[in-house]
Amino acid sequence: MKGEQARFVLVVRCPDRKGIVAAVSTYLASHDASITESNHFNDAINDRFFMRVVFRPDGAGFPDLASLKEGFAPVADAYAMEWELHDLTVKPKVVIAVSKFGHCLYDLLHRQRSGILRMDIPAVVSNHDDMRSFVEWSGIPYHHLPVTKGNKEEQEAQFTNIIRESGADLVVLARYMQILSPEFCGVLAGRCINIHHSFLPSFKGAKPYHQAHDRGVKIIGATAHFVTNVLDEGPIIEQDIQRVDHSHTPEDLVNMGRDVECAVLARAVKWQLEHRIIMDGSRTVIFK
Repeated sequence: MKGEQARFVLVVRCPDRKGIVAAVSTYLASHDASITESNHFNDAINDRFFMRVVFRPDGAGFPDLASLKEGFAPVADAYAMEWELHDLTVKPKVVIAVSKFGHCLYDLLHRQRSGILRMDIPAVVSNHDDMRSFVEWSGIPYHHLPVTKGNKEEQEAQFTNIIRESGADLVVLARYMQILSPEFCGVLAGRCINIHHSFLPSFKGAKPYHQAHDRGVKIIGATAHFVTNVLDEGPIIEQDIQRVDHSHTPEDLVNMGRDVECAVLARAVKWQLEHRIIMDGSRTVIFK
């Protein structure tokens, strides 16, 4: 965006000890940076500390990103930090995968085109050809990678090449109805978000809303989570619900559930794009 003011974000996780906030603030101030947003969390149970700081240049002594990282490294080492430093004016690249249900894909592309989600989409991947016309109409390359009984390894290798060649920072499974191999999950570790059409781990498998209807549930929901090599058990990012009752048909639940899925996935993607999510083992810390 022309004329956009430079902004950077520092994300930290480390053992909890005194002086961390002071050390970060002192480093930034000494390099002519002005903090515009700061959040931190002390996990007293596990003795862990999490921090997210947004800052901007505020003086002639502000260095470039590479120099900022180089200068911060000794501070990070002193506190045993795991850390990331990003330029928020750079739009992350996101590859989206979809099968035959397009509602999440449509929603993400609308939010991207309207500026709600600040991301570039270099590719959409699908094991079906149903979404091609809409995606290509949107000006995005569409990669049809069918999955057959004997080509799973080859198909995932092609998918991996698309991710690498596009320079993708994030992969979003927008109702991509394929179980990923452990090897592919390893490639995607920490940078792949999936939307699950229920509260995990309830109602897995085919027709989850019909299962929910048969059980007479009073709420339906959706879960966005990071992908791991254990099916549908990655760290949860966001969940939401919709109340239902005996008057709703299975088709009503499907339609209501799709709305929840879109909203939950969009929030999860937005938080990841803005570097608000910090993974902590099987859990997440999210500075909203």
